Amino acid sequence: MLERREDVFYYITVTNENYPQPTLNASAREHVIKGMYRLREFAGGGIEAEVHLLGSGAILREVIEAGRLLREEWQIGSYIWSVTSFSELAREAREIERFNRLHPTDSRRRSHLVACLDGAAPVIAATDYVCAYPHMISPYISNRFLALGTDGFGRSDTRVQLRRFFEVDSRQIVATALYALELEGRVATSTVAEAIGRYQINPSAVPPWLC
Repeated sequence: MLERREDVFYYITVTNENYPQPTLNASAREHVIKGMYRLREFAGGGIEAEVHLLGSGAILREVIEAGRLLREEWQIGSYIWSVTSFSELAREAREIERFNRLHPTDSRRRSHLVACLDGAAPVIAATDYVCAYPHMISPYISNRFLALGTDGFGRSDTRVQLRRFFEVDSRQIVATALYALELEGRVATSTVAEAIGRYQINPSAVPPWLC
């Protein structure tokens, strides 16, 4: 910052959980700075439908596992996106929206967010922040959007139990993705009920933000 005389600041996010980080692909470097990049996809023959799965922080690993479960157990394909900044995505999308609003005779611009989530596939975002954080991007996309977050009081337990309690683990992500597809008429209601039963999700549990 001082050497280049840039009026900016940088931050590093650290966690208390160790896990291997993927190697940065050179083609993804710019997308990382813009707020999200496609990490991988679960595709192949026999796909019934597709979803976009967005993950940030430690919950990204739950999103990756959800993508695997969707493909192997439900024949649902997915695009896995690593979100480095929901706020940066929302900021740029808002600027693009303003430009298009004030320049109606110019060619319409598309934000990085819209370009990434092209098409009509539902978007499910999971994070260990509160739901309001990923919801920052929802006004700027036309896809059906559902967010999972850790709204509620902090508590001590194992990571597995905490993620299950706050409904941000891989099985909750799978059930949410199937529900989004059911709303789109792409999967049967019975499929969503089957997933809830298979993954032992308690539909009568008190919402975590009320506990």
